[in-house]
Formats: sequence, structure tokens, C-alpha cells
Amino acid sequence: MRKGFKDLNIKIAIDDTTFLILNIVFERFLRSMPRHSHGNNSYEIHYIPYGHGKVNIDDQIYNITPNTLYMTGPHVEHEQIPLQNDPMAEYCIYFKLQKNNTHTQPEADTVAFKFEKTHFWFGQDTQELYPLMQQIFFELEHRYTGYMILVEALLQQCVVKIVRNYEYKAQSKVHFSPSNLVDSKYIIVEESFLYEYETITMEHLAERLGLSVRQTERFLKDYYGKTFQQKKTEAKMSMAKIYLNDAAITISEISDRLNYSSIQHFSYAFKQYYGISPSNYRKKNMIPDNS
Repeated sequence: MRKGFKDLNIKIAIDDTTFLILNIVFERFLRSMPRHSHGNNSYEIHYIPYGHGKVNIDDQIYNITPNTLYMTGPHVEHEQIPLQNDPMAEYCIYFKLQKNNTHTQPEADTVAFKFEKTHFWFGQDTQELYPLMQQIFFELEHRYTGYMILVEALLQQCVVKIVRNYEYKAQSKVHFSPSNLVDSKYIIVEESFLYEYETITMEHLAERLGLSVRQTERFLKDYYGKTFQQKKTEAKMSMAKIYLNDAAITISEISDRLNYSSIQHFSYAFKQYYGISPSNYRKKNMIPDNS
């Protein structure tokens, strides 16, 4: 049984390297695969989900069992021999690597560098490659909307997980860059109104943003189209509805939680915003008022 995809022209970029995927095959071996090797910059990933056999790699014999993963890189000779009464099945992906910039020194901590420098590896998969392989075949078989995007993303994950198999929980030395100042301000504003809508003041928000009160007001108007008070009221009124839908919380308690000076003040603000009083809102939604 053999199922494969050729002539796909799939290219994925990782670090400074383009990975060309030339062949993706699933096969249940009913016969031995004769000795062969691949040329420069060519790598073949072999993942065995089930079945047994042996593989001869550069004249050394390795036992194949379910969940075996092995890599054969440039000029690594390999020969596969299935066990006749339980022949191994194999997912095989053939990669050709191209350097995008040959004039710079590659960084040794990158995924692409570690993948390229490992011409042979054999062991048990610890990164759950099986569901990835299954999903790649599912996408290529059905070709639903966006399947090419998903296949490229799955193959990128596959490369990363293969490199992680080579290492034991090695932590990356490369990290995300911090967000720029403007993007950080968005998060500060949004989290302030999400978590501190009852108590946040313009002065506190301005201090967190590193802006003056006037600059903060302009920032809110420019990026959200609302004043500080409008955003605070919006957050409080949204939470008021959530509280009112909980019959266990009285209107008086809601007023306190939202930091209103009195139940009358809260009721007035709610009616001004929604055009209905809190008690009538509860009646309309058939929630008994315990206040």
C-alpha cells in the first residue's frame, strides 16, 4: 500500500533557509527497500507509526518498532527491511535545503542550522509527530479552502519537532523581540479597562502610558474614537449587564462592585446608557430581583 504526493512545489522558510518539499509518501512495506542515498542538501524524514522491521544505515543495523523516527541526510546510505508478519508502515518526507543568504555566518542555535547539521539521527519520537503526519495527508487529500496554508504550517511544525527530537528539552537562545512602544500602549489601555474599570482614573492611566493627561486623552480619541470616560462607562455598563444576569447578586451589590456612590447613581447611569432601568432590565430578562 502506497500513497504519495509529488511535484508539490511546497516551500517553507525557516530562519535563513528555504525547505523545498519534493515528496511526501505513506507506505506499508511489503518488500524490502534497496540501499540508496540522497545528494547534497537532501534530507529524508522517516516516521514509523506501526509495524516492525530493520534498517541498515551505513552498514549498521537498527531495529524498527512503532514510533521510530530516523533522519537520513546527504549521502547517508540506508536500506529498509520489513518484518514479514508485521511489516512497518512509514511516513516519509523528502526535503531539499537552500540557503537564502550564503554570505552570512549561520547562527548555531537556529532550527535550520540544527536540522541541516544533523545528517543522521535514530530514536523514538517524543514530539507526537503522528497526528501531524496524519493532518498533512488529510489536507493534501481533501484540499479544503486554505489547505496550502495549513500544509506549510504543519510542515514547519514538523521540522521544529524533528529538531526537538535531536535534543533533550534544550531551551532556545533566540526569543521574541519586545513589542514597540505604540503596541505596548494598546495592551496597557485595554487591560486597564478590562480589569480595573471600577477604579481606573485618567491620571493612573496616563502614568502607566508615560504620557500627560492631555496626551492620553488624545491617544484614546485617535486610536479608539472615544474619551476616557466613554471607555470607562462602556466597560462598567458591560459588566453591569453581566451582574444583572446573575440573580444571586442584588442591584445594591452591583452598585457597590462598580464603585458607584449609591444605588440611585448606578440606576441613573444604567438607564442613561441602555434606556432601561436595572430592575426593568432584570424583569425583561425574567430574572428575579433580590434587592
